Amino acid sequence: MQYKNPYIELCIEGASSIFRGLSQADKEILDQQHMVVNFSKRDTILSEGSKPKGLICLVSGKAKIFKIGAGSREQIIKMLRPQSFIGYRSLFSETIYSFSVVAVEESAIVIFERHALSGILKQNAGLAVKFLKVVTDDLVYSNNRLISLTQKHVRGRISESLLQLRDTYGVEADGKTLRIMLSRDDLAHFSNMTTSNAIRTLSGMVKEKILGIEGRKIMILDPTKLEVISESGQ
Repeated sequence: MQYKNPYIELCIEGASSIFRGLSQADKEILDQQHMVVNFSKRDTILSEGSKPKGLICLVSGKAKIFKIGAGSREQIIKMLRPQSFIGYRSLFSETIYSFSVVAVEESAIVIFERHALSGILKQNAGLAVKFLKVVTDDLVYSNNRLISLTQKHVRGRISESLLQLRDTYGVEADGKTLRIMLSRDDLAHFSNMTTSNAIRTLSGMVKEKILGIEGRKIMILDPTKLEVISESGQ
């Protein structure tokens, strides 16, 4: 079928999309009942406390999910890549968002109208099961991440964060450089530590030739050693 724009086509027909198996009629409903919104770097995609208007799909760029805790300290919960869904638990439970999302580079989202999506879900058990798997996988990730951030030492936490960034975004053609450039603040917030601890830990790993750093570019020089540190938590 001919879609209104390439973003909606990517969201529905992308290789990892849960919508690929829908009927032509259901795909046409989604194609008609959506809107596309573009964001610049550091723009807020959604704010904690706001109400969901539909299912959000990140179709290009990168974004971070975070909460503000005690002392106005930011904690990054998850980093998002294209074809990630955002806020579906709040949408399905009809509650306000319990987190905020900000673009870390130029990004675009597709918002599927909630009533159109609900109608399709009520008549499509297969799609409902796929969403259930998405929710389950997210809960497993959150539980594992909670244990890591509270039980691992500083080196273990930052090692796990770097490996997650590699697995989420991949590396450049050199096979070493992460395909995302985060500020030291963001890396610290993702690893549940202060910025000074993050800088000090990264510097130590550079001296050990586990990492290479050029500005905001981080290169994983010894992935095996990084994985050992992450697994041991030390």
